[in-house]
Amino acid sequence: MPYLSKIALNPQRRSALALLSNPHRMHAAVLAGLAAQPVDERVLWRLETNTAHRAEILVLTQSRPSWHHLVEQTGWPGADGGEPLVADYTPLLERIMLGKEFAFRLTANPVQSVMRPQKPSEEQITRLTTSADAADTKTKQRGFRVAHRTAAQQTQWLLHQAGRNGFTIPEAQSTDPAPGIHIDAPLTPAPALSLIARDILRFRKHTNGPRITISTATFQGRLRVTDAEALRAALLAGIGPAKGYGQGLLTLAPLTTEAPRG
Repeated sequence: MPYLSKIALNPQRRSALALLSNPHRMHAAVLAGLAAQPVDERVLWRLETNTAHRAEILVLTQSRPSWHHLVEQTGWPGADGGEPLVADYTPLLERIMLGKEFAFRLTANPVQSVMRPQKPSEEQITRLTTSADAADTKTKQRGFRVAHRTAAQQTQWLLHQAGRNGFTIPEAQSTDPAPGIHIDAPLTPAPALSLIARDILRFRKHTNGPRITISTATFQGRLRVTDAEALRAALLAGIGPAKGYGQGLLTLAPLTTEAPRG
């Protein structure tokens, strides 16, 4: 039975800052909330920093977790609003039906695969050197994941992912222009989708290890279910790479009276 959790962190505490600044440390702290070790289930998480002086982690697990260690070390133990929320995810999964619409939010790592990156990272340089020195030149080389950098590329990536994961992004509902405003040409229909945040994460797994760089994009908007089973699978397995670093968790919510605009 899957569970969706929300844990509040206090950014004023040094232990919380250590996690917030390094997705590798945060992932380890999240996995520590599960009793079965080593963890062999899919765990997705996403960092939310929309509220001043407070950060929240959303975590999706397949087994019921315990977040007392995070609250004690990085949160507000004993304070009102400091207790984590843990909810059964099954009712949401059961509400997913063909044609139904939801509001959604997703933070992801939009990438493409290329055979040789133009500006390789430290980790990619090491892999290129290793491949060049390999004796078996007939071995097929795997492609490199390269981030989509522009907002247009990242948006197009999500629209492509939608079809593979059981949903589509419908057109945003347009409104008539305000009185006195004249428009020369008809408005071009746009998807009900907004790219609300973009970031580049830079961190190291270990002090002397290679630096890891991840480009992230946060989307929100409206989706329509085209394949209920595929969308359920996407909710449980995530979308895109870098899931261990807080990417790929798609969350749904009931639509408000005013649909999200593109």
